[in-house]
This record gives sequence, C-alpha cells and structure tokens, in this order.
Amino acid sequence: MKKLHFILGGIATMAAIGILTLASCSRNDVIESPESMGCLNLEPGNLKATRVATTDTATTIWFKMNFPARVGFRYSSQSYLKDEVGKRYPLRSAEGIKLDDWIQLSDSNALEFKMNFEPLSRKVQMFDFIEGDNKRAFKLLGIHDKNIEQNTPTFEQLAAANPYTAPDDWFTTDTITIRGRIEGYNAEDFGLTSLQCYFYDVIEKNKSVVTGFEIAADGSFENRFRVHHPVRQTLWSPNNTNDDFDQIVFYACPGETIDITVRKNQYGKYECFYNNGSSKQVERWLKADLIPAYWGTQLYTFRGNFEEEIKLAEKCWNDLVFRLAIIGRRNHFTPMEMQLALAEIQAEIVSDFMSYALTRDNALMKPTNGVFLFKQDDLTSSITDTSEYNSLRNFKNFKLLQSVDFDNPLMMASDRYSSAQNYIEFSKPVMNVRTNFWSNWSEGTTYKDYLDTTYAAYRELMGCDHNNLMAQICVLRDLYSSSGMNREGMEMNLPYFANPTIRDKAELYIASQFAKTEPASALPASNSAANFIRSFNTRYPGRFLLFDFWGIGCGPCRGAIQASKQQRAEIAKRTDVKLIFVAEESVPGGSEDYKNYVKEWLDGEEAVCVSHNEFVRLQELLQFSGIPHYETITPDGRRVREDLKLEGRPLNINDERMNRLRESLEN
Repeated sequence: MKKLHFILGGIATMAAIGILTLASCSRNDVIESPESMGCLNLEPGNLKATRVATTDTATTIWFKMNFPARVGFRYSSQSYLKDEVGKRYPLRSAEGIKLDDWIQLSDSNALEFKMNFEPLSRKVQMFDFIEGDNKRAFKLLGIHDKNIEQNTPTFEQLAAANPYTAPDDWFTTDTITIRGRIEGYNAEDFGLTSLQCYFYDVIEKNKSVVTGFEIAADGSFENRFRVHHPVRQTLWSPNNTNDDFDQIVFYACPGETIDITVRKNQYGKYECFYNNGSSKQVERWLKADLIPAYWGTQLYTFRGNFEEEIKLAEKCWNDLVFRLAIIGRRNHFTPMEMQLALAEIQAEIVSDFMSYALTRDNALMKPTNGVFLFKQDDLTSSITDTSEYNSLRNFKNFKLLQSVDFDNPLMMASDRYSSAQNYIEFSKPVMNVRTNFWSNWSEGTTYKDYLDTTYAAYRELMGCDHNNLMAQICVLRDLYSSSGMNREGMEMNLPYFANPTIRDKAELYIASQFAKTEPASALPASNSAANFIRSFNTRYPGRFLLFDFWGIGCGPCRGAIQASKQQRAEIAKRTDVKLIFVAEESVPGGSEDYKNYVKEWLDGEEAVCVSHNEFVRLQELLQFSGIPHYETITPDGRRVREDLKLEGRPLNINDERMNRLRESLEN
C-alpha cells in the first residue's frame, strides 16, 4: 500500500492500532464548540449541533437547522444517538419542535430547537445523531468537541494492522447468480415489481451491463450476469416508495450464487440477511454504510474554486479514515473487510474529486449563443478564469492521487471504480498532453511515441514510476475506441499490458476487429424489448431505424438534439431512414418538462417515452447504460454492428453513408 502524502490534520497517531482511545468527560461537562463530519439528507451545513450537555439523567443537544421556506419536513420521535461501539441512546423529548408533525419554515429559513436523549456513556468521544431508521432520515455524523484532539490510526496504520491481499485468482471470468426473497412482500405496499443492477465492466468493450430482477408474487427474485473479478453491487429501484426498504447490497465472486433474505430486523426495518458465500463473509462491511452520500456529494457538487476543492478533498479523506477506524472497530471488521473498505474509500475519493475537476473545467467555459464550444481553438476565447483553467491541467495540483494505490485490484470491487477510471482516462492533464501530441505530429512520429507519451502522462498524474493497473485499463479503453486503426498499430499496445487479463482482452478485441463477422445480428424472437423495436419496423417499412436513447435530465442528450435540429429537418425528407427518440419517463405520457421540450425541439418527429422498467429492458437487450446512446436497426429488424451503425452525434446520414451501409449488409 502506498504511503499518504498528507497526514490526518490535527490527529495524533495511536501507539496501539486495535483500540481507539476514548477521552473521558464529566457528567456535567458542556461542549460549547461541537462539530460534525457530515450532514446527510440535507444540504451540507444545514443542520448543526451548536451545544451538547451531558448530565447524570440526559444528554441534551441544541440544534440549528436551515431549510427552504414553505417546504415540509418533520423529525421522528424514533430519533436516537449512536456511539462509537454502536450503542443507541433513544430520544426522550424535544423542545422548540413538535415530533412526528410536518413543519414548514417561514422566510427566515431557520429553526432552533433542542432534544433530550438518554445520557451518553462517560467514555463516548464521538457520536452520531440519527433521525430514525429510514432512508430519508436526517443524520449528523461524527459529532465531537473540536477542542479535544482525537486519536485515530492513519490510513497506512489501518492497512498494516489488517494484512490481506487480493487472491491469485482475483481475475476470473464467470457468471454470478443473485437470488433472494423479500419476506412480507406486497407489490402495492412496496411500490415496485422489479429491481435492477447497473454493473460497469471496465475490462469489456461494452462495459455497461443492466440486469433486471423481476419480483415474483412471493417476493422472490433471481438473475445472473458475467463478471471478470469480484464485485460489490446494488439492487435498487428508483420507483420504490417504501421508506423501510431501500436497496440490496451484495458482494460476489465469479462463479458464485449468492442467496439473500430480506426481512424486518429487531427495529422493525427491512434488512438483508446473507445466507452464504462471499456476501456472508463480508456482511459487516456491506451493512456498514461506510460512505454515506454526504462525502461524495460535497466533493463533486462543491461550488468553490479548485484550490479550495483540494483542501476539501483532503479533509474528506481524513474524515473517511476516521469513520472507518470507528466503524471497523464497532462492527469487528476482519482484515479482508478492512482492506475492501480502504479500497472503497480510495475509489470514492478519486471518482468524486475528479468529477469536480471536470465539472469545474466546464464551468469556466463561457457558452456562445447558448451552446458550449468544443473546438480547442474556440475554447481559448471563452474561458472566464485562465489561471484556474490552467491549474486544472497542471499535474502538480493532483497530488491527492499519489496517495492512492492504483495497482490494488481490490479497488475494482467498488461500484465507484468504473467512474474513477473514466475520470482518470479523460482527466484534463492527460487529455491536454494527448491533444498536444496529435497537434504536433510530424514526419517520423509513430503510434508507439503516442503510447509512450500517454503512459508518461498517467504516471505523472498518479505519481507512479511504472504503468500501473489503472493506466493499463485506461489505455485498453482507448484501444476499444480505435476501431479504424490497422492491426499493426493496435498490436503495438500489447507489450504495455503487463496484467495478463488486460493483455488477453486486448488480444481478443484485436482479433475480433479483423475477423469476418456478420454486419448485423438478429434480435431475440421472444423478447418484449425486441418487440418494441420491431414495432417501428412495421410502422416504417423499408427504412433503416436510428434510435436515440436520451433523457430530459441529460445535458449532452439535449445538446445533441438541439445542435442537430436543422440537419434533422433535411433527414426527415429521406424515405430510407427514420429517426426515433426514446426517453425514460416516470409519468405515463411524459412529465410537463418532457412534453414542453419535445414540443420545442422534437415537434413532428418520432418521440416516445417509456416506463422505467421498459427502459431497463431495452438497456439489457442492447447492453448500454449511459445516454445518449444510438442504435441502428435494419429494415428487416436486425441490429447493425457497432462500426457500421449510423451515428447520432454528429449525425452522419447522407447518400454516401447510406450506400456504404447497404453494401456492407449485402456483401
């Protein structure tokens, strides 16, 4: 494990790793300066503990809450405090707020109140406020006295005290099967009839896998999908309306069948009980809620400048290490669980920090006539802050990444790894180097020079002296997008892939690119999603169909639609192709926003909206998760091969392109 380049701010190192030293406090002590690590289900900082007093009979907390005016909220009488060892201290009474009743604030947007709980133990150093056991509960985590130094192990110490490495057979290709049953299931009460799993496979070319799990009347469900290594994933549904049931998290290795029972726990809330396999082995980690949404949200939605974000990211790292030390001790993590948790922290921080960097870079570009410019020459004149824009391309400002072990395959188990990989691959420092290389191409320059330059950029970004696992995966993803390259050029990549699995995937991909394959493949005969697609073949006989899968909340989707409006007007005159726009909408027929947008930008065109479940089935059939996504279907209902299909952004439909497509299908 690599050493961190920053130390936990203001936190002393422990002599003994296994036990957190807890400071004693008098029963009559008052904490006048409490602070917390995180605020959940509220905007950061909107709920604060301003004072804490502990006596022999009660722990009283004074709260201050900011909330949007005239928006309803309530506090549950089931609220409680939880200390470092997991003991609960129930709420007894409240003053200044009526429990379990809906409240709306006036224009002042501020509410001050206090709550009285059972008295905290003398040894409690840090505790959480949790407003009931439901997914929307307000939470204030890690409340402590900021004037008392906290003793906690560092990242390196936690790793050293819990020795565990990925097994030799970590990279194994096989299916995993997830089956289970929800006790007491009733479709109407739960508000859902299916679950889904989004799995992003960074090793495969078509990395997005969406797997649906239909829930039977007795609450049972089962499905499977293929993986190349162990994964932690989640079954969930955005349509769920039951506060007691949120999601099903599991951990599985290739070849495993994981059996899960969902039933009510001692507190009357639904909980996952793992009956076998790897999920059973690491169930403490799965149930720990180690990284609540607060940490990621505050990083990638931060509105400050890049310099401020760097400091915030370091604080988030420190807070997460502190939280892991407490939760690991509380839940009795095994070394395997601790190492998976450490890897999870790294993947989370990288993903959220790099997401901010990309978002911030875009925010510094001023749009022209309401449309963002994409050409490098045009960008120069539209930058609002040149200094910060350049700092986002300076490798030195990404020192945080040097603290991450990008060679650790355990990171790949995290469901945040794929986004972390994507942000590393398209990070501005690396992209700037690659763009400059192609701009300065000269006689005698080779593709090997490009690979050397690219790997050098990754090494500098991640602080490595070798081509680590993350860099190899990034270059593999780049290879997957280079279908127009000749075989000799593609094979230049192979010596750089030190990881056998990565090299094998590259060799298989190269071989597939130069093998004779069918230009189009038939859709399944009995499949609701395939029938949906074929229905348009019936409506528009003799035409190629270009499907544009988009969403009203997707900026790139709307940008592509708006930029191609004039071009689509010309394409509409053709009789050999039809454009079809498919969006997911929770409201039958579409929301008002959807209807208004279609009226303005897609008026008179073939625009349809489908339910969430229908959209998931289309994603499963066509193996995509990100939008916008484009597919070409032949007049006889076959799916056109990726390198031959019509493109949606930018639209490439003309006589030459259509003739070439027909010739490919006829040969």
